[in-house]
Amino acid sequence: MDAAKDPNPSCKLHTRLRLWEFADRYIFEPIDGLADLYLSVSRAGGSMNLVEELPPRSPSTNPKVQTVYGVIGVLKLAVGSYFFVVTDRDCVGSYLGHAIFKVTGLKVLRCNDSLNTSSEQKKMESEISELLDAAEKTMGLYFSYDINLTLNSQRLYDVDDEFKSRPLWRQAEPRFLWNSYLLEPLIENKLDQYLLPVIQGSFQNIQAEVGSEKVNVTLIARRCTGRIGTRMWRRGADPEGYAANFVESEQIMQSKGYTASYVQVRGSMPFLWEQIVDLTYKPSFDLVRQEEAPSVLERHFKDLQKKYGAVLAVDLVNTQGGEGRLHERYAKSIEPILSEDVRYVHFDFHRICGHVHFERLSQLYEQIEDYLKKHKYFLLNEKGEKIQEQLGVVRNNCIDCLDRTNVTQSMIARRILESQLQQIEVFGVNDTITKYPAFDASYKVLWANHGDAISIQYSGTPALKGDFVRYGKRSARGILNDLQYSLARYYLNNFADGTKQDAMDLLQGRYITSVSRDMAPPTKAGFVESYASARLAFALVSGAFMFMMMSLRHARHDARHLLLSLLWAGLCIGITHFVRSNGRVFTNRPRAHKSSHP
Repeated sequence: MDAAKDPNPSCKLHTRLRLWEFADRYIFEPIDGLADLYLSVSRAGGSMNLVEELPPRSPSTNPKVQTVYGVIGVLKLAVGSYFFVVTDRDCVGSYLGHAIFKVTGLKVLRCNDSLNTSSEQKKMESEISELLDAAEKTMGLYFSYDINLTLNSQRLYDVDDEFKSRPLWRQAEPRFLWNSYLLEPLIENKLDQYLLPVIQGSFQNIQAEVGSEKVNVTLIARRCTGRIGTRMWRRGADPEGYAANFVESEQIMQSKGYTASYVQVRGSMPFLWEQIVDLTYKPSFDLVRQEEAPSVLERHFKDLQKKYGAVLAVDLVNTQGGEGRLHERYAKSIEPILSEDVRYVHFDFHRICGHVHFERLSQLYEQIEDYLKKHKYFLLNEKGEKIQEQLGVVRNNCIDCLDRTNVTQSMIARRILESQLQQIEVFGVNDTITKYPAFDASYKVLWANHGDAISIQYSGTPALKGDFVRYGKRSARGILNDLQYSLARYYLNNFADGTKQDAMDLLQGRYITSVSRDMAPPTKAGFVESYASARLAFALVSGAFMFMMMSLRHARHDARHLLLSLLWAGLCIGITHFVRSNGRVFTNRPRAHKSSHP
């Protein structure tokens, strides 16, 4: 493109664009005063070029017009090109003085008008359209027009001015750049002003008053794209060491001119294992290529050390059952690399804390307190000078790295925040956050929302045990919510997440169409099998369970209700036995499979 030679590498991103939808092209008109050229995109095949003026308009053309707030990227496929644009945004706070926006509206512009309409073409287009519809519903996307949101505060402070002068997409940390693959066509066309880096995760902020001082706390989650996916479809690590549900959580405190930051990470146990959905409530854990576990784990931890320094691995899984097998493999595989810089602590969360005694996490804190104090946190004084830096990271995991993990991370973050406020003399030497009820309440909600956001992206529901994080104690309502969320996860894992996983793989450039996806799965002939439906089975199990619980409430006073509850329990067991034996026939399995990082 001729005009592509002109842009300055340090040019600012377009913040508002007028989108014109003509019959043969899309035109993006900057309306923020940053450029005079328009971006023209062919609706026939997605080719791009910069133009100086809009096409002629007349009453017969009547193009649709709307304001958009950025181009997230372009997906190029055999069935055409697809542009992803931000149609709505919310300002959710600021990161080191720069506005941060959440994507609240996402739209796909199709550019495939020139392609033939054969039956095969229509079939492929229908399949892709289903995935694009799911992609438009992607949750938790955040961006900034001015600052690199993919880097935490300490890493951002350490980069030089030359690095900061580069276009934002060139500054981005590849692990956390959610739209890295989608940006490639725009990069090839040197459209720096349209290259909007996006992260997936969470951005929360609270303000509190402590005496005469104001305290601002920001909590950011950055999801790694290396092994991105949904709960049951992405477990463990891939051969390159990228762990499923790997999220960096950064807590930033600002008060009295000081800025402090503390980073933790979470991620699935970093060796090869899986949990294939089969309509059972808790499918078995399968260890894959066990002989490779030490090398995969070592690769993962070397990468963590390179980025964060020392690593303390906190393993929260059970010591019994299937989780116990994973714990044993983790402990055995990490043993050869344990050192001053790599530590491993196991804490059986469920055995020690049960379902209500989460205050017993203080036992874990006692085990890791020396590590936290030794490796410190990042701190800038009133002049913006670095006083100290964080020298190591805590890596938390349970099975999902959601519920137990979020409770644990919130405990660690609270202790760190109290240390920071004590150091800058906002708190007294022995003060804690609980001394200030309003601050304490908003801080709990901050971490509860953080956990919910991460959980919704991975499992489809808010986090379990959220009532403890949100209110500081377990409640009957919270336990009932956990039951509801658990049933919802069961449904989503079995009947919805396959398509969602395909959509994620498509946007990351890892979608591979299975050659056998059109083959009918083997089933037994028979009346029940012919009419069995996975969704119906789920509904029956849920209904039976609900009626069983209702009957049990009255069972103490009426023997008939006790008998009824036992009958419902039998129905639950019967249906469960059926779906266990027929599970893999009905589950919504992804059509795409690629475990390794591209």
